[in-house]
Amino acid sequence: MSDAHVAVVSTGTARRMSWRGRPVDSAIAKTPVAGQVEVGPLGLAGDEQGDRVNHGGPDKAVLLYPGEHYAAWAGEVGELATPAFGENLTTSGLLEGDAVIGAVYSVGSVLLQVSQPRRPCYKLAAHHGVKDMAVRTQRTGRTGFYCRVLRAGRLAAGDVLELVSSPAHGITAAEVHRVLNVDREDLVGTRRLLRHAHVLPESWAELLRRRGEGFVEDQAARLRG
Repeated sequence: MSDAHVAVVSTGTARRMSWRGRPVDSAIAKTPVAGQVEVGPLGLAGDEQGDRVNHGGPDKAVLLYPGEHYAAWAGEVGELATPAFGENLTTSGLLEGDAVIGAVYSVGSVLLQVSQPRRPCYKLAAHHGVKDMAVRTQRTGRTGFYCRVLRAGRLAAGDVLELVSSPAHGITAAEVHRVLNVDREDLVGTRRLLRHAHVLPESWAELLRRRGEGFVEDQAARLRG
């Protein structure tokens, strides 16, 4: 999309915070960075993850979050300062429904590839002090999405996100999130994702396979009954 660009670039270090009376480490509290930032296979220079098992890694190297969502959040929970969702790149002009899984974007001298929607976790709630923040984020689909780094380089706020290539399957981050986490009884959507299971994390594909098998078993039971 020619009008898509990076509005804010942010990084953060892992810090201790409290969740339900217990300490947890998280780098969700990020701050904007001025000027160009180096980006490598594991993300932005100076950025950390508090939980390297569930966060970070090559498939979740860079988190993008559409800046357009902030207006909706302001009406629900009050004004939020960017980057409120732990994102590395706050974007303009690129929503989850635009981001096709496997699509490649050029930004600065970096090549990013859309890999998966973000699955919000409890740390959003802990960060904002809103106990159902992760649930709200999931329900609304205002999740953001992750990218791989295909070519290391530098980027900065203001850089254009230029679409280089996009797979013909057309499956977007929004569609994956909806079928996987919201409309869990959507058999048509489940089958569509399974036809392109190679674009999904294997654990997600396996979850959908089990779900599809459950649909078949339920249908068979209804026919018998």
